[in-house]
Amino acid sequence: METKKTRIESDLIGSREIPEEALYGVQTLRGIENFPISQFKVCQYPLFIKGLAVTKKGAAIANHQLGLLPDDISKAIIQACDELREGKHHEHFPVDMIQGGAGTTTNMNANEVIANRALEILGHKRGQYEFCSPNDHVNRSQSTNDAYPTAIHLGLYATHLKLVTHLKDLIASLDKKAQEFKSVVKMGRTQLQDAVPMTLGRTFHGFANILTHEIENLNFAAKEFLTVNMGSTAIGTGICSEPGYSEKCVKALSEITGWEIKLADDLVGATSDTSCMVGYSQAMKRVSVKINKICDDLRLLSSGPRCGLGEINLPAMQPGSSIMPGKVNPVIAEVANQVAYKVIGNDVCVTMCGQAAQMELNAMEPVMAQCCFESADLLMNGFDTLRIRCIDGITANEEHCKKQVLNSIGIITALNPIIGYKNSTKIAKEAASTGKGVYELVLEHDILDKEDLDTILKPENMIKPVKFDIKPKRHL
Repeated sequence: METKKTRIESDLIGSREIPEEALYGVQTLRGIENFPISQFKVCQYPLFIKGLAVTKKGAAIANHQLGLLPDDISKAIIQACDELREGKHHEHFPVDMIQGGAGTTTNMNANEVIANRALEILGHKRGQYEFCSPNDHVNRSQSTNDAYPTAIHLGLYATHLKLVTHLKDLIASLDKKAQEFKSVVKMGRTQLQDAVPMTLGRTFHGFANILTHEIENLNFAAKEFLTVNMGSTAIGTGICSEPGYSEKCVKALSEITGWEIKLADDLVGATSDTSCMVGYSQAMKRVSVKINKICDDLRLLSSGPRCGLGEINLPAMQPGSSIMPGKVNPVIAEVANQVAYKVIGNDVCVTMCGQAAQMELNAMEPVMAQCCFESADLLMNGFDTLRIRCIDGITANEEHCKKQVLNSIGIITALNPIIGYKNSTKIAKEAASTGKGVYELVLEHDILDKEDLDTILKPENMIKPVKFDIKPKRHL
């Protein structure tokens, strides 16, 4: 049996054997062992790794400009960072997203991977840190307390840009249905009771519109990610960095990303402040609340097929029961509901962690980051699944919708301005008690002529403001 080759690396705690093929080092290995917490590994979040790479590249550029890194080492570090940005070597980030130490394990994971790849570029072996050190070179002028949150900010901002794109696609699908159903008249409902007529198109336009408003809110919340605390080092004092480093690093970050990144006004305050994650998590929660409302409505509108509302048909995606033949459930809307609940739950975690900052640091940043990245991924997958497997294939039961309108007591509201509230109430009460229609009773009591009644109750006249020159013939 072949024995896997290893190398020996040492740290404050002692020496350990590291798999020879691993780009990570001893501190990453300790993180793997110390935090077997979840199934959420850093390697599952490529945009976070790219945020780490951008952060380390910006630091290397600034350190080189200040004469703190020689040409060959800075070039090797920058090349290693660029490879990470291209999606390479991500499998060498096996540590759990949820970890103690305020992110030190993830920061050192990045430092070790970049250092070992830089060593290869320089012609050395992995682990020969005297030529390129994870701490002295890759982590130069940095602490976990500024590099880690900066990487989170950059990773989440990139994630936000993707999230908005997926949300816009969902909105476009809803808008398309709004146009398709613009002439389908249906009953509106409040408190699950018949209200007044409207069109199914207006329903879907409303869905699209409430989500459109959330784009601005998401953009507003995400903008805070573009403020970073690079150069604050340990607690915001800038110890172990040189004058001008912060400014040079932030300028480099802006040039690398093309984003308008700026330095926090107060580095001490910024180092312990995680409100940008709190704010963005809340913005995602707002979207989730609206997605949940939309999916609840879709399930109600499609309920039946014969004993429910039955106004729309959702695409049949799978058999709905192992015992009830012919049953088809609204499974896509249901899973989107569950996505919403999970995002809302993650926001509770982020909020609690946000208020857990102590003194000059918030040690709970790792799970905050995990929750934010996870929520964004869930929403993007949820948006696409809801759009492709549900919204795009919805059809309307137009005749059924029209019949419900004509048979509804709710249409009495359209007569209210003409015959008065008292007459309308009596007609509605009699319709409810006798089972007769509003239309039938108005004619039976000779309140309006048939021609006038037909004009008022035309579907197109009940879904928008209309002025009628019609008077009732008598009052009850």
